[in-house]
Amino acid sequence: MNVIECKHMTKTYGQTTILKDLSFTIKENSITGLIGKNGAGKTTLLKIIAGFFRKTSGEITVFSKKPFNNLFVSANMVFIDDQMNLPNSLQLTEILAEASRFYPNWDADLAQRLFDYFSLHPNQYHYNLSKGMKSTFNMIIGLSSRCALTIFDEPTTGMDASVRKDFYRALLKDYIAHPRTIILSSHHLNEIEDLLEDVLLIKDGHVLFHRPIAEIKEWGIGLKGPNTIIERWVQNSEILYQKEMGLNTIYIVIKNDFTPFDLDNMQLAGIELSPVPSSDLCVYLTSKHKGGIDDVFN
Repeated sequence: MNVIECKHMTKTYGQTTILKDLSFTIKENSITGLIGKNGAGKTTLLKIIAGFFRKTSGEITVFSKKPFNNLFVSANMVFIDDQMNLPNSLQLTEILAEASRFYPNWDADLAQRLFDYFSLHPNQYHYNLSKGMKSTFNMIIGLSSRCALTIFDEPTTGMDASVRKDFYRALLKDYIAHPRTIILSSHHLNEIEDLLEDVLLIKDGHVLFHRPIAEIKEWGIGLKGPNTIIERWVQNSEILYQKEMGLNTIYIVIKNDFTPFDLDNMQLAGIELSPVPSSDLCVYLTSKHKGGIDDVFN
């Protein structure tokens, strides 16, 4: 069953088109990583899925319903980001107590255990928390609500590395025990790739690709060796990234369309082959410059 179905969807603000002809599906009980640079349209897409924003054209359904201002979608969805507005008059423990009224699957015991583990103070107010502690508290709400559709938009903003690791571990353990559909938008793909089943990569408002994470890890290949030899092998390929490594030596990243026979011949010709981390590949695919920041200095 597909929880989200999107067909040729567009979102425009005035004369600016933020999302352009998006088509994809997200299946039930899966964790999808939404990846893209700032300004790619990730948050706009997530808020359309959550029913906060209205699409301009095309089609989108969530739980087979149009999500905008839909009570059914709202009742079965939680949206977590660093802009959450929670009541200023309630202390943190009072907010958790009230949450059970909004989320039918709310796990008060889990919420309390996470609250204690991260050393939050019962008498604190949300607006007084540091950025990292706000993200930690928001994360507790997202996990404890156990909504059928759980959306985390850059949920680790402000968290230090150890807290981020704890969050990812908690998310995975609770997902295994209580499967649901989770969308996780993050700039830290290298930290979350082991959680993900699929990656939805967006560039300039377009879906660049939507693939299982296992395929992405094998999608690209790095080649290092003499310029003249590598050029003969890649003359008909699109180069995603390239870097001069020294006198007459170059490193490039391209799509791995080669046969095992080709790869063996490359190595015999003196080319060093290497896998490309999925996080690096996504950076290369969404970058406007093949050499990254080095292009500025050329």
